[in-house]
Amino acid sequence: MVARGPATGQTAGVADRLAEDEVEQAARLRVAIARLARQLRQRTMGGLTPSQLSCLTSVERLEPVRLAELAAHEAVAPPTLTRIVAGLVEIAMVERQADPDDARAALITTTAAGRAALQLVREERTAFLSDRLHALADEDRARLPHLVGLLEHLAEAAPVDQVAPPLPAP
Repeated sequence: MVARGPATGQTAGVADRLAEDEVEQAARLRVAIARLARQLRQRTMGGLTPSQLSCLTSVERLEPVRLAELAAHEAVAPPTLTRIVAGLVEIAMVERQADPDDARAALITTTAAGRAALQLVREERTAFLSDRLHALADEDRARLPHLVGLLEHLAEAAPVDQVAPPLPAP
């Protein structure tokens, strides 16, 4: 924490209290986002497991993508990802094709069925949020564009490749 001094006109006590307030707000925001994310995940998965949905979303964003790159992006072990992709291939959500640049590698792409499943999930989750937002008071809905902008800024400013440290052993 940076101590604020006479240049800002704040005493150390005020600075500490401001920092505590920011920490409390950050904790409340974390809990609210986690609860909302859980509610969204519970809405629909398009018949997919959470791992399959996450993988399919990443394939759509990165395609064509090699298995190793996809495993790194999903932060899962390659054998685990291979099983997830095999399940998605089996239900025709993705296709696995030989990589023309490397005969040992495969490229993964989404199929029309995979894109349709993702679209359905997105539409249902957006409808859920839209219903929740509609229930807000008019003055709260009027603040939404600003609040959404702040959340987008927070999300964009976050380091994408930062991995959380492992939890300590019990």
